[in-house]
Amino acid sequence: MRNLVRRLRRGPAAMVLALATTLLAPLPSAAAASFDVLVFSKTAGFRHDAIPAGVEAIRALGQEHDFAVTATEDSSVFTEQSLSGYEAVVFLNTTGDVLSDAQQGALQTYVDSGGGYVGVHAAADTEYDWPYYGQLVGAWFKSHPAIQQASVVNEDRGHPATAHLGATWTRTDEWYNYRASPRAGVRVLQSLDESTYSGGEMAGDHPVTWCHAQGQGRSFYTGLGHTAESYADPAFRTLLLGAVRYASGQAAADCSPKAGAATVEAESFTSGSGMQSASHTTASGGLTLGYIDSGDWAAYATVPTDGARRFTAKVSSAGAGGTIEIRAGSSTGTLLGSVQVPVTGGWETFTTVTTELTGTAAGPLVLRFTGGSGALFDIDTLSLTTEPAAEAGSQNVHLFYYPWYGSPAVNGSWRHWPQGGHTPPEDIGADFYPSLGPYDSGDMAAVVDRHMRWVRQSGAGVIVYSWWGRGGYEDQLAQGVLDAAAKEGIKVAWHLEPYAERTAASTVADIEYINATYGDHPAFYRSAEHGGKSAFYVFESLRISDWSALDQVTDTSIVLAQTTDTTKIAHFSGLYTYDGIAGATAPGWKQAGDYARANGLVWAPSVAPGYLDDRAVPGNTTPTVDRANGAAYDRQWTNALDPAIGGSPAWVSVTSFNEWHEGSSIEPADGSPPSGHGYLTFEGAYGKTGEAAETAYLDRTAYWADRFEAARG
Repeated sequence: MRNLVRRLRRGPAAMVLALATTLLAPLPSAAAASFDVLVFSKTAGFRHDAIPAGVEAIRALGQEHDFAVTATEDSSVFTEQSLSGYEAVVFLNTTGDVLSDAQQGALQTYVDSGGGYVGVHAAADTEYDWPYYGQLVGAWFKSHPAIQQASVVNEDRGHPATAHLGATWTRTDEWYNYRASPRAGVRVLQSLDESTYSGGEMAGDHPVTWCHAQGQGRSFYTGLGHTAESYADPAFRTLLLGAVRYASGQAAADCSPKAGAATVEAESFTSGSGMQSASHTTASGGLTLGYIDSGDWAAYATVPTDGARRFTAKVSSAGAGGTIEIRAGSSTGTLLGSVQVPVTGGWETFTTVTTELTGTAAGPLVLRFTGGSGALFDIDTLSLTTEPAAEAGSQNVHLFYYPWYGSPAVNGSWRHWPQGGHTPPEDIGADFYPSLGPYDSGDMAAVVDRHMRWVRQSGAGVIVYSWWGRGGYEDQLAQGVLDAAAKEGIKVAWHLEPYAERTAASTVADIEYINATYGDHPAFYRSAEHGGKSAFYVFESLRISDWSALDQVTDTSIVLAQTTDTTKIAHFSGLYTYDGIAGATAPGWKQAGDYARANGLVWAPSVAPGYLDDRAVPGNTTPTVDRANGAAYDRQWTNALDPAIGGSPAWVSVTSFNEWHEGSSIEPADGSPPSGHGYLTFEGAYGKTGEAAETAYLDRTAYWADRFEAARG
């Protein structure tokens, strides 16, 4: 995977390839540009006369703002090796099928691993037979009226592409209608006021510019840019600059979808089986999803199910009626809910059906249809209503979070789960079995998104991300975890682990690297109470005696030593304990807390629900801490919050969210784990049973987080 902000410059071989495929190459300069952008404008359909003006505009922006631009129409540049030399790829008025299967795979890997994509205007008229591209661009072209003046509504002016604009923007362009509104899965930045021009066909909800996270990467699309004159407009050029800087990872922006519902034309499915479009004069746009038989299904790659809470559809039936199953990911994916479709008495007679969704999953929307024999029903439009994000949790409760797990399905092999000589999936090196099973930390949709929702449930507002060095496994996953955290309002601090040959100087370099690479991300934690400083916990800090190098970074970062010995924290910003055992007696906590408070330092004692590593470390003599159905966790929290014992902490750190090998996790444990391995469960914790017991420690953390915030006043 690539790092998009700090990376090695392209070598000579890569530069030769770039120049060989270039139509308009970067101008030479004395110093290397800060980042590189590929502009791709191949067409296999209609060709826009504005392409040369667009390339020239982006090239000029690069010269003005220190990024290099390579322009090409040779799709052979789409290999993983070649794309690794660019921070973003711009699809400038591309049309038709412009990439082979292998080239499509390279682009998908590039973006999902952290690359950036910008689509301009006819980029939505491209690669119709590739469902992933529909998800990447956000929506496909359907039609357009004549070029004319219209009013653009700037819905979100917090993005660097739209921050320079007023509430509305009157301009002339070619205004696309799209097959479906992308609103449910993107952050809409601009929309069209359909009352200000003729030919709008999106029922008054007409997004035209948007952005969203795609895997670990970023996607931006604007429907503007048909005319050559657009590229001479300073306001439009500034929009393009903001788009390129966001997609390249140079400028942060919140591109998470807003809560609400977006209407989708049912016939705009991206893949399916059996059914097809049907003409109906009374239907929206004159078409429905029709000819539906039992067992047919339709998928909508651009409509995500994350956070979906209600499904609504406009339907008709002169046939048998039946059931719509709402699923995530595939026709056999997680069932979120279902709704009955009645016989309405005619194909032109529509009614609305709706249902609350009780299932939870991530993935694109898929509808599966069941019922009797023959034609069942037609669907005109549909919508998913999403749940608004809950308020962020306490910024003073920090959960240690471990992204080091791997599985064959995602990582290619098991990682960490076999610890202690065990053989996953049923046999893992832990005394509790995760409710998600032996998951992969790189599975952003099914695992990390779920983790962040659980973190939000816990009432904690910050995770402390275990990090083992630049370019390592955890560093490669960091962007995706930050993106997932941002969706739930969670912030990310950093746990600097003792990798081989770590020194005080390398730690300083690591802090500078993390601040530079991830510091602009909306999920990056900065303490408002400490001047907006970032936060770093240094594990096993006592291995190094001279930490004077930290003076280079403590003006901008809070750096905590792992100890209660206040004679060992020179040059640090404070201290923490991590130890999941010591919290039961809190040795040295008051003295450490009093010293920190007297000297303007941060004190962040660590509490744990228990400690048990028998399966991960056979024969280990480390004492264990039985959970005692929650009593052990309560005891540690009580110690932390009692000024006479805990020393009045600034933060409380929790060991841990998901350190399964040490049995200290609050992440839900399976209440019915695989038999024959002696797994424990959370059954009975705080008097809870069944599914309620699985999340008991999340809920209890929320209880203590509230108590902590109340005590802080």
